[in-house]
Amino acid sequence: MSEKTLTRMDLSEAVFREVGLSRNESAQLVETVLGHISDALVDGESVKISSFGTFSVRDKAARVGRNPKTGEEAPIPPRRVLTFRPSHLMKDRVDDGNKR
Repeated sequence: MSEKTLTRMDLSEAVFREVGLSRNESAQLVETVLGHISDALVDGESVKISSFGTFSVRDKAARVGRNPKTGEEAPIPPRRVLTFRPSHLMKDRVDDGNKR
């Protein structure tokens, strides 16, 4: 597997090359899209990107956890967690990449 990480700068550079906007406009476009996605998730909405996957927020109930070092029980408060479910097309594409 590759150790490379795709960054915002990489995305804006790809938009710059593919779409032909200026570098500043490309960066602003990426920031705007990511901002809309983030805002929707904060509001509890799901974000579905066709052929890619679905981001959603799930509520987890409070529970009792255990410190692995001491074995002492500790309460874990309720919280919201972000989940991602890839589309079947994305799963197939990643699986095909494993066969190379």
